Amino acid sequence: MKRVRTWISNAKRVVVLTGAGISTDSGIPDFRGPQGVWTKNPKAEKLSDIRHYVADAEVRQLSWQSRLEHPAWGARPNSGHLALADLEKRGKLHALITQNIDELHQMAGNSPEKVIEVHGTMRKVACLNCGWRGPMQETLDRVRAGEADPPCRACGGILKSATISFGQPLVPAVIDRAMQVAREAHVFLSVGTSLQVYPIAETVPLARSAGARIVILNAEPTPFDDIADAVFRDPISEVLPGLLPE
Repeated sequence: MKRVRTWISNAKRVVVLTGAGISTDSGIPDFRGPQGVWTKNPKAEKLSDIRHYVADAEVRQLSWQSRLEHPAWGARPNSGHLALADLEKRGKLHALITQNIDELHQMAGNSPEKVIEVHGTMRKVACLNCGWRGPMQETLDRVRAGEADPPCRACGGILKSATISFGQPLVPAVIDRAMQVAREAHVFLSVGTSLQVYPIAETVPLARSAGARIVILNAEPTPFDDIADAVFRDPISEVLPGLLPE
């Protein structure tokens, strides 16, 4: 751990990639881990597929109920999130790429300008027809009031969270920016991600080929452990604060 602190201390540009594992200590379960949402209930993955969502009103209704009950609404940033906010305050954080949709990084104090949200945000709602966007809680209030599948008030189209579901294209400009900051990293931290989702998993070998030190924090093995300079399996909320320079 001491050598990683030294790498971060000497680095001008630290880039971080986070996945669901950083939020588990905030009470938000991951997807593919041993206790993951999809591991325990494979049918839940169907709710994240845009094809089923658009074609089946029942899937949409179940999705809205799932959004109402999502643990993120009561979640707070944990020490791992706060450590990354502190990294930014110290002037070390070049960019924070996240696969998460919970906005806990911003709640912890990271600047929105530093956070690259690969899969969007669950805290906003978007219309699949006209592109209207608004606060998620306002639409959830409609669900609580009895609208099982609330339509867009602007055009009558289908509403969903402003997230990237399976079957939806990623935003090219967002991916391009993630790849660019990976090339610019002196130290690249991969935190709480299985590194199985592409193209964003490519940021790790890309940063490596550009000369960055690679540090991986994840409970389970990843496909890139063999090219990492350091790998940690301990709880992220315990390890990450300890990696910051003193």
